[in-house]
Amino acid sequence: MLQMEYEYRRLADVIRQEAKNHPAPRFLVAIAGVPGSGKTTTAQAVVQQLNKDPSCRAALLSMDGFHLSRAALDKMPNATEAHIRRGAPWTFDVDRFIKFIGQLRTWAEKTPLAPVSGSSPDYDVIHAPTFDHEAKDPVEDGLAITPDTSIIIVEGNYLLLDEPRWRDLAALVDYRIFVDTDLQEARERTAKRHVQSGIEKTLADGYRRVDSNDYLNGVSIREKLLAPDIVVKSVTVHTT
Repeated sequence: MLQMEYEYRRLADVIRQEAKNHPAPRFLVAIAGVPGSGKTTTAQAVVQQLNKDPSCRAALLSMDGFHLSRAALDKMPNATEAHIRRGAPWTFDVDRFIKFIGQLRTWAEKTPLAPVSGSSPDYDVIHAPTFDHEAKDPVEDGLAITPDTSIIIVEGNYLLLDEPRWRDLAALVDYRIFVDTDLQEARERTAKRHVQSGIEKTLADGYRRVDSNDYLNGVSIREKLLAPDIVVKSVTVHTT
């Protein structure tokens, strides 16, 4: 745990320094990783570290809000496969996601940076969808990014994926981070997570779900990885 906490602080310091040297009012960071890599935990921890600085305001945006809805998956030619493979690149609205990140890029550069905790008119706020894990569907305008935000962390599996359309994302952010971990370790973490969240009843069922979807996605991410600016090694701390 102490090792990862050190990594979170180190990463926050790197981002803070890069942001200070950045000419635009805001700094956009992408944090990517395979399923089970710890990218979401890392992104959340880094945002917490950044927000300890009273002169800094960081916000976290997850690409999960751009999942295709279950209703949209139902309309696909093979709806059963679409639901099984939910979380694969083709089960996201990539065109909408890229359009949004482009709008975020423009907003980040053109909207004046408001004082931290200062009041701001509504037109300066940018809204993004989030994902409701209980409802298992996106929620429109679930996140509001206010103009006092100086660092925006975007996290998701496919932010550095070298595939058509997806590869356009890397050029829309200022700094690219990959959270790396052993694929088998990520497989174990994800299987346990499926059980803990109630998606599967047994660990064996969890592994079957991982092997039919998450692990396949992880292999693809590793094989088609665009070069990041920095790699963070994620480790599991085993306690006795």
